[in-house]
Amino acid sequence: MQVIVIGPRGKMGRLITAAAASRDDMKLVAGIAPRGRSYIGQDLGSVAMTGSELGIPVTDDLESVIDLGDVIIDFSTKETAMEVLDLAVAHKKALVCGTTGFSQEEMLRFQNAAEKIPVLYAANTSRLVNIMNRLLELVTSALKDEIDIEILEMHDQWKKDAPSGTAREMGEIMAHALGKELDEIAVYGREGTAQRRPGTIGYHSLRAGNIPSSHTVFFGGMGERLEITHHSYNWECFARGACDCAAFLADKRPGFYTIKDVLNL
Repeated sequence: MQVIVIGPRGKMGRLITAAAASRDDMKLVAGIAPRGRSYIGQDLGSVAMTGSELGIPVTDDLESVIDLGDVIIDFSTKETAMEVLDLAVAHKKALVCGTTGFSQEEMLRFQNAAEKIPVLYAANTSRLVNIMNRLLELVTSALKDEIDIEILEMHDQWKKDAPSGTAREMGEIMAHALGKELDEIAVYGREGTAQRRPGTIGYHSLRAGNIPSSHTVFFGGMGERLEITHHSYNWECFARGACDCAAFLADKRPGFYTIKDVLNL
């Protein structure tokens, strides 16, 4: 599988580049940097700090190299992701997108693109996070209105969207298990003097230092509580998962896929 990585100098792009380079079923063919970066033209391996050169120069022009690839892996920014999506559709290339913070209208563009190309969108590519999601669905379905649900998520100081895409996905899973929509019952932070509104899902976002990713869901009952937590020690688990997602698309027809399809969850 011929792979193009978007943003090979970013925290995820670097790790995805290294993970793809280490796999026997993948060959890196291009790394796409933001326009104007000083390292454009340098070797992809050096730019991604993999420890060895890959013989592939980094470029800022995706369209000039897109036909070399079978699949594009994009964990960049919302703005870049929209440009990548349009080019993937125009050139009929499979796309894995792990960027978060999209609006409903932007997500609809991914859904529409999936009518023409294979699109796999994953807010979180960790195997354990997605197993955690199944546990959250199980607990919420079993207890429903007997418990209060609160989500605490922590990320590094550079994380732009809050709550995280993973935390929003967790909330959506639990809201649907309650027969509701998340936007109807989500509460973001608290202040003032008022009791907790029953049936809501509370969100609390921490941003500090270089915390990789941490999500805890609290199920509060009377006299007891259950906590389900996932901690990532670094971002390597997400990079491996992103490559697994790309490999999954190798023989897929146009359609909108998720990490659940990859993991058979």
